Amino acid sequence: MTASHHNIPSPPAATLINGSNSGGFMPMRRHRMMMHMSFFWSHSAEVLFTGWPGPDRPAMYAISLVFVFLLGVLVEWLSHSRLIKTGTNIVTAGLLRTCLYTVRSGVSYLVMLAVMSFNGGVFLATVGGHAVGFLVFGSGVWKKSGGSGTERSSDLPPMTCG
Repeated sequence: MTASHHNIPSPPAATLINGSNSGGFMPMRRHRMMMHMSFFWSHSAEVLFTGWPGPDRPAMYAISLVFVFLLGVLVEWLSHSRLIKTGTNIVTAGLLRTCLYTVRSGVSYLVMLAVMSFNGGVFLATVGGHAVGFLVFGSGVWKKSGGSGTERSSDLPPMTCG
């Protein structure tokens, strides 16, 4: 074993079971996966799933951008929708609200993971999806004016960071 500069021993090297050294380790493949730590512009990126959209597949990259855009719109729709009717049983309404909250959280995490690909196109698609979703569902541009103003604006509380 060798020691790193932090005095932490390296793990033992992988050995082959049918090789000359049969120490009980399964054969391991060492993949060198480059992870970008700054934004890059390329259609050769992995978005959300291993191998998707894949290298040298610009059409699949475009589909992945549309998918991420729609995820952003979906988050905004869930954040500003009123799906639970007034007068619904309080327990049923609570369970439905919990389900909606869970779905919104899951989709929000998917969007966050997509942005963590550090691909500039994915980032712009995400921001665009949130912007269009807010314009359509949250800005009030298409809401009819009038009413008492005492009704809920959405079923879920606003999303917060922190």
